[in-house]
Amino acid sequence: MFSVTRRYQFAASHRLHSAALSEEENQRVYGKCNHPYGHGHNYVLAVSARGPLNPRAGSAVNTAVLDRLVMRQILEPLEHRNLNTDVDWFGPAVPTSENLAIEICRRLKRNWGAAFSGEWPRLEKVRIEETPRNIFEIRADEVE
Repeated sequence: MFSVTRRYQFAASHRLHSAALSEEENQRVYGKCNHPYGHGHNYVLAVSARGPLNPRAGSAVNTAVLDRLVMRQILEPLEHRNLNTDVDWFGPAVPTSENLAIEICRRLKRNWGAAFSGEWPRLEKVRIEETPRNIFEIRADEVE
């Protein structure tokens, strides 16, 4: 069994601000990330899939198919967007990197079967590097 990980990059902005908190609480919880005009990141997204080696193809995951899926479902909707105002994935949720990872995973899972027929490969995890110091990872089996 192999785990195959592909890395992608996209740039997006956001403001960490919760309507459920006062201005003071938002400032205390989110600090500089609560700046009224937001801030941006050059995100690095890693998508991992798991599967057995296909002896005919010599690979476990068709990376061209994975690339098309990620491009269509993730990169095109997010690239150079404001996550608060341009992307409706979050609803009332704050567009933290944790919530971003959950939503990316949900979109991939929802569209996985259309891209990959059969039992394999399976989406394993999503990892987002917001900065070199802030990295967020979620396993696909933990997301509905």
